Amino acid sequence: MSGWIEHETLHGTHVTLEKLTADHADDLLAAADDERIFRWTSAPIRTRSAAAAYIDAALADPARQPFLQRTAAGEPVGTTSYYLLDPAHRSLAIGYTWLSTSAQGTAINPEAKLLLLGRAFAHGAVRVEWHTDEHNAQSRAAIATLGATFEGLLRKHRQRSDGSWRTTALFAMTDDDWRSARQALQARIDRRSGGQRGARGAASSHGGS
Repeated sequence: MSGWIEHETLHGTHVTLEKLTADHADDLLAAADDERIFRWTSAPIRTRSAAAAYIDAALADPARQPFLQRTAAGEPVGTTSYYLLDPAHRSLAIGYTWLSTSAQGTAINPEAKLLLLGRAFAHGAVRVEWHTDEHNAQSRAAIATLGATFEGLLRKHRQRSDGSWRTTALFAMTDDDWRSARQALQARIDRRSGGQRGARGAASSHGGS
């Protein structure tokens, strides 16, 4: 995907999205502090080898750019990704997102999304998608608060780790939506950070797995 959106570290006031590498296995294991955060995404990360396998799978996908999420203090608190990068149609998805319980309910998730969305649209994206399990009410609500529009259900869209088939709720935001969505998202971040611009917000796991 070189020449469109480069895979590089994104810096916010309260969260850093660091380019995920094989050296981050210990960080990812430390961030995986509760198996329940993986209910809707992937198999729980319980061991270093599982964390390494998760990273290997993320890096093996040529249409995915995974990030490690860190707090301003440098604490690893989860991961997120661009995926389904399609330069021909200038579209991508944001997902494979999970956060430590310590980061949930903070401003980390909305600031991370502000960074990801801002970079995508600044580099010419015209459409950004989110995919989540139709039954994941928390994730659906969190995506909607970003300013994304619900576009329908994709039946038998992804196979879950237990072998069952998932119906996916599809959300999207276009470049036409971005100006107003950015303002609303920034206002939400400001409220959650006590009025300081650039802070973070509610966390929920959603993803493209």
